Amino acid sequence: MNNTPSKPVVAIGNFDGVHRGHAALLAAGKRIAAFENRELVVLTFEPHPRSFFKPGEAAFRITPESLKERRLKALGVDRVEILDFNAIMANLTAEQFIDMIIIGHVDASHVVVGADFHFGKGRAGNVETLRADGRFNVDGVALEILADEPVSSTRIRAALQAGDIAAANAMLGWEWEIEGTVQHGDKRGRDLGYPTANIPLNDTMAPAYGIYAVKIMIGNEWRNGVANIGIRPMFKSKDPLLEVYVFDFTGDLYDQALRVRPVQKLRDEARFDHIDALKEQMARDVEGAKAALS
Repeated sequence: MNNTPSKPVVAIGNFDGVHRGHAALLAAGKRIAAFENRELVVLTFEPHPRSFFKPGEAAFRITPESLKERRLKALGVDRVEILDFNAIMANLTAEQFIDMIIIGHVDASHVVVGADFHFGKGRAGNVETLRADGRFNVDGVALEILADEPVSSTRIRAALQAGDIAAANAMLGWEWEIEGTVQHGDKRGRDLGYPTANIPLNDTMAPAYGIYAVKIMIGNEWRNGVANIGIRPMFKSKDPLLEVYVFDFTGDLYDQALRVRPVQKLRDEARFDHIDALKEQMARDVEGAKAALS
């Protein structure tokens, strides 16, 4: 018999990145939920509101839906409720959001949000709007500070776009990864002596284009490798692609879902005058990645 009260503690946000600030917010929610013997429920939105308002924008997600949900559950939340962010949701006033979602949909006993949280049409609602309602308790959790600035998804994106994986991971509190399904490519890597697994980025943001030392999850084991992330100037891909060469691996990875963790950027993408020069550089990249991962 379940003796947990039905009115949950609810954490609300986009949670892109599920970074140190989000972890602090969820830890506060867990403490409240444990004290009151309640569920901790996360309310989040898909697609990300930014995708709804700017549909033509380049991919910007640090954590697409499946990775975001996995990271949230890794932080110990009891349930993740994903709300469809559509035209109706976008046009709810702050008061309508409270009535229809916080009360009507989840019937929250306690709401936990970041201190800078805004919601409702025109981002008119904030922590004080929630507190003024009076039907549930509210905690506005202070922002996490790292290197004298608040940790934010925007800062993490900037670090990734600069190729600074270590700085991004320090703000995330976990090792950033890209996940996707290996697709059939043009087999050029095999012809060059470095067979690669090609993974489209889809709605995961591209970090700075270049060559990276990476770790790849195959089966239940992290393997070492080197990857190109970008548009391959020699061959001119239309969309950015993740191409991974796994060290000391023989096998078929087509159609497998892989997790790839960029560890360190080694160099920018480059165009070479001839294939032999590219092959020589690839050999140097393999050695550079092995050194970075050792």
